[in-house]
Amino acid sequence: MELARRRQAEIISVDSMQVYRGMDIGTAKPTQLQRREIRHHMIDIVEPEVEYSVAEFSERGRSVIEGSKVDLVIAGGSGLHFRSLVDPMSFAPTDPAVRSDLGTQSLESLQVELEKRDPDAGIHVDLHNKRRVVRALEIVHLGGGTPSERAHTEEAERLRRYDSDYPFRAFGIDPGERLSARVDERLTAMRSGGLVEEVTALAPRLGRTARAAVGYSEILEAIAGRATLEEAFSEIARNTNKLARRQRTWFQRDPRIRWIPWSERPEEMADRIESDLR
Repeated sequence: MELARRRQAEIISVDSMQVYRGMDIGTAKPTQLQRREIRHHMIDIVEPEVEYSVAEFSERGRSVIEGSKVDLVIAGGSGLHFRSLVDPMSFAPTDPAVRSDLGTQSLESLQVELEKRDPDAGIHVDLHNKRRVVRALEIVHLGGGTPSERAHTEEAERLRRYDSDYPFRAFGIDPGERLSARVDERLTAMRSGGLVEEVTALAPRLGRTARAAVGYSEILEAIAGRATLEEAFSEIARNTNKLARRQRTWFQRDPRIRWIPWSERPEEMADRIESDLR
């Protein structure tokens, strides 16, 4: 928000769950006041029943980038969604019926088929992860190529080099020592702000993707009587910290990102970024 104010920019969210309407507290969406001050994109674009794919996100987000007449600040936590906007990333074909049929088969039989079609598949796919094996075979069945073929395309090479489609400058905020404490503080604010009530109201409408979101899946377990609310919030804290570590690992691999330390004062972080952008 501070950067967007200074640069008269608009914001593109690359949070994979802020696309869903109604999932406000648990995804820490910007407030309506903030959204009136600074225009935000890729927020509240589909109902929570929808399984909104990265391919759909990429297509819509890129249309924002290519049609924009002002500076854009891309912000958020999903590394895959971020890269789908700025890097060359086409998406393999998909068919729920094919995927469902493959999913009924044993992991062992799926491994045999995949390795028969692509002896080097294990280099590119975790053969012990059934979901990944099913997806690899789904792509093969639909004519999208084997894992080895897909790994050696020009696009794949560019992705490995972090060779982007658009010029941009990237900054990461190093969370420092207080990450866990800040997660707890944020979760306390969400709870008092009505997170349980939000999840309860949305529960009948949450699709497969939305109900898997951290903060929602745990409370759904409590609503179903399989956990207490205290257990649910403890699990949310653990899973949020795990997610933060995974995100940090993902982004630390990207050589384009310059890291700056967290500050309680957004103005201080914005000053550091502005100094580097000059």
